[in-house]
Parts: sequence; structure tokens; C-alpha cells
Amino acid sequence: MASDGSLTTEPGHVVVIGAGPAGLTFAHELLSRTKAKVTVLEASDMVGGISRTVVYKGNRIDIGGHRFFSKDDRVMAWWRDRMPVQTAPARDDIHLGRPVDAMDDAPADPARPADPERDEAVMLVRRRLSRIYYLRKFFNYPVSLSLDTILNLGLVRMVRIGFSYLWMRAMPPRKERSLEDFFINRFGVELYQTFFRDYTEKVWGVPCREIKPEWGAQRIKGLSIRAVLAHAIRQMLPKPKATLSQKDVETSLIDRFMYPRLGPGQMWEVVADDIRRMGGGILFGQSCEGLQFDGTRVTGVDVRGPEGTRLIEAALVISTMPLQHLARASGEAVPPDVREIADGLRYRDFFTVGVLVRKLALKHDGRIPTVNDIVPDNWIYIQEPDVRVGRLQVFNNWSPYMVADPDTVWLGMEYFANEGDDLWSQSDEQLADLGLRELVKMGIVSADDILDRTVLRAPKAYPAYFGSYDRIDVLRRWIDGLDNLFVIGRNGMHKYNNQDHSMLCAMTLVDQIVAGTLDRSALWAVNTEAEYHETRKEQAQAAAAQGGAVAAS
Repeated sequence: MASDGSLTTEPGHVVVIGAGPAGLTFAHELLSRTKAKVTVLEASDMVGGISRTVVYKGNRIDIGGHRFFSKDDRVMAWWRDRMPVQTAPARDDIHLGRPVDAMDDAPADPARPADPERDEAVMLVRRRLSRIYYLRKFFNYPVSLSLDTILNLGLVRMVRIGFSYLWMRAMPPRKERSLEDFFINRFGVELYQTFFRDYTEKVWGVPCREIKPEWGAQRIKGLSIRAVLAHAIRQMLPKPKATLSQKDVETSLIDRFMYPRLGPGQMWEVVADDIRRMGGGILFGQSCEGLQFDGTRVTGVDVRGPEGTRLIEAALVISTMPLQHLARASGEAVPPDVREIADGLRYRDFFTVGVLVRKLALKHDGRIPTVNDIVPDNWIYIQEPDVRVGRLQVFNNWSPYMVADPDTVWLGMEYFANEGDDLWSQSDEQLADLGLRELVKMGIVSADDILDRTVLRAPKAYPAYFGSYDRIDVLRRWIDGLDNLFVIGRNGMHKYNNQDHSMLCAMTLVDQIVAGTLDRSALWAVNTEAEYHETRKEQAQAAAAQGGAVAAS
């Protein structure tokens, strides 16, 4: 930073708080393009944040399921530059005699081997399948008007859904004051109550009418009955040449994605190695306890580690830690109204029960060939009201290399909780027992086939769109008034971003540093969902006109 507060191409010592996708992307890009000294602080002992891969007895756990897919060419190319896309069959491809998809937008590089049976750092191309488990039956996700759906729901319920949707289309749309309004405007009351209300409330722990509609705008903006029908029609037409970009497909409907051979954390371990080779530092077990200020400039970061607390001076600070923590770390520099808003922000916590079994009791219809005849899903949304699990991952289908013994099935049961509630307060042993009981209750596994289990917790996994969120612009304006502190990432911006959106924020900030310009509204306007790569300029202009508020979408 220059003495006048403008950005320079040599910003001195840069401290990045958090080694997740946003923090590591920023550090990597800045080191690649400037002479800055960069230190990344990570409170845990791993890189990747929620995109890390945890290894348990040789079995790998993806915390939440991370598809490597983006509508932004820059992000897709960035991932492929770190890890080439497979050009030879993976273990399950070989077993099934399945050809490798040739991607026209991911050409093979003869100088970079990409054989997952031989090479470690390889991006697999995975076919995506997610379904809903409801009434002890499978439904397509997103819900489609297929014969299976009609048979599973029954004619009476289908007629109610149809009339409810037509009634909604005939009436003026609701003013979207809540997520409930958002869903009903797109699907009608009956379909909302059948497939969206209970699951969403299971995830967030509050009624949909108490959640701001921005969550829907960020996560499923382009999804509607019309979009589902249009996608179904396209699926019946001749298939174009295979491509990973799928820019014209709503994200909830994409049918293929890239995935690191050893899970998402492998990507960020590769990036971390690059950062070290370029001279950057990554310090583990180091948490930000406070920020030192001189007026509106941050001069240093108080860092606590195993050896105690020390001050690291900084010319530029990039924070990906939760906004709530950032405000508390800023001490007396935070105005009372800003502190109140930060303290009122809410998060949803998350834990995974990893379960190793010999086989599934859940029957596979055989339409899609799979190894050992397991169900072909990457993950399954559990809509059943009589269990608390929200989603089930089948790690074998993400990558066969996630499972130590290919003759076993490695599952991840995903639960949503709040720190201190009746779920989160239970011991890991109690939570594991709960998971096993629910698997058996739903008929997914037999108790006799359970081999092992473990529990992984992820606090503050999801920033929530309730609490004091409706006043977050006040907090954002305070942050934007600081000369040399920037926030990026999911928790850093309190936006339910995918990892590619977090990466785009980091890249946009580095672009500004290199150009010697500063447009904070452009950072907030890196949109989540839709064609953000095409509309970023318009969104930034709209945000600037609103005094730096997030651009509406």
C-alpha cells in the first residue's frame, strides 16, 4: 500500500488470514504477479478450509461435497493448470469398461501425464447424479416430471402439485420477503411443501419464512419448473460434443464436473506447495486474536500459536475468517452499531458421520452400471422427516481412490446443527451412534454390515441469511472504510459462496492490486450463480450506485 492508501504493485508484507480456497488463491495469484512478501495464517493444521480432505484409516472424507465446476473460464483454467484432467481411465472406469470422456475445453497436454492409476495429481471427470430420498423412495434432483416421480408420489399428490403450480402462475407473484416466498413464486405451494420446506428447515434450523430470499438468489437462482422442463427437453435432443463448461446449464442441473483424485483438499495442498515454492509462508496453528490500527489503517495482526501471542506487522491484510470474528478482533476500532450487527450474524454448523460398510441394503435399479452394484449417486438428499440426517455422500462415486478397500462402501452422513444445541453438544460417540441408527432405520444399510465410523465437525460452515443479516450493509460499509483490510471468501464476506466464487473474489482483488486501482464494490458484486462472468461490470456499477451494497440479482 502506498502512503496515500492506494494500492501498489509491491504492497510490502501481506498477511492472509485463513488457508481456504479464497486465501490460498489470493496468495498464489499475488505471489505469481508481484514481489510482495506473503504470509498465510491458518488456525487448523490443514489447508483447504471446508474444502479440505480428511483421511481416516486410509478412507478420505470430503467435508460437504465439492464439485470442481465453474461457469468462469478463468477458474476452470486455473484448476486445470494446477492438476491436469484425466486422459486415461480411473479404477472404476476400468472395472466397468467405461470410456474416458474427451473434453473439448480441456485438451490433453502431452507434457503432463494424467493417468489416475499411475499419477497422483489428476483431475477426474465425474458424472454427476444426486437424488432425493423421500417416502423411502428415490426422486430425481431437481424434481422432474418423470414417470418415476408420478408413480412415487401418486396421482392425487401430483394433481395437487400441478394445480398449485398453475394457480401460482395465474396469480401476481408474491413480494419476496422470505425464502418461502422465493420458493412459492417458482414452484407453487404444494411442491414447496413437499420437497423444499422440510429439507431447507432441517438444514438451517429455522422456518423458511425467517430466512432472507437472498439465499435462494445465490444458491438456486436459475432453477424453476420452466428451467427443469427446458433441461429435460435438451436432454432428449442429440448431445453436443462433451464439454466441462456447460455455461448454458443452471448449476443445479450440470451433469459432469472435475474432481481431484484424492478429494478437494488435494487441490489446495498442490496450491500450498506452489505458494511455498514462490517464497510465501503458510503457518499452521496460528489464529488471529486481534488487529492493530492506526486510524483507518491496520498495522499488524496479533497472532496466537503454540508458542504464545506475537505481533506480525502488515502493509495489507486479507481476511477470510468469519465477519463476527473479524469485528471482535478489531476491538475498540469497531463502532458500537457495527459490533452489534457482527455479533448478531448467524451461522449453521455442520458435522459428518463417516460410516464404512461391507455393502448397502439400498437396492440399485441397475440403470447406471456401478462397481459392486452400489447406488450411483454422488450424494443423496434425505427428505425423510423421521430422521435428522440431511444428506448422504457415497464417496466411492466421487472418486474410487477415496476408499481404502474398493470392496467396501464409504459413506458420509451430513448433519446440520448450531453450536451448543442438542445435536452439537453430544459426544462424537453419541453422534456416531445416531448416524448408524438412522442408516438402519431408513433401510440404507444393515447393522451387520457396519465396519467402522468416525465424526468430523465443521463449525461456522454456512453463513446464514437471518439474524442481523438484513443490516449487514452497515458492517460492509465500515470494512470498506478501512484503507488496507479486505475481506474475501464465504465466511469472510458472509455470502453463501461456492469455492469458485470465493476464488473469483480473490482474483479480482489481485487484479486491482496489480492495476493499482481500488473498487471494493466490484469485490462485493462478484455474484453467486447466473452468468456472473458476463454481468460483473453491470453489477459493480449497480453496487457503486448503492454506496457499495451488494448488487441485486
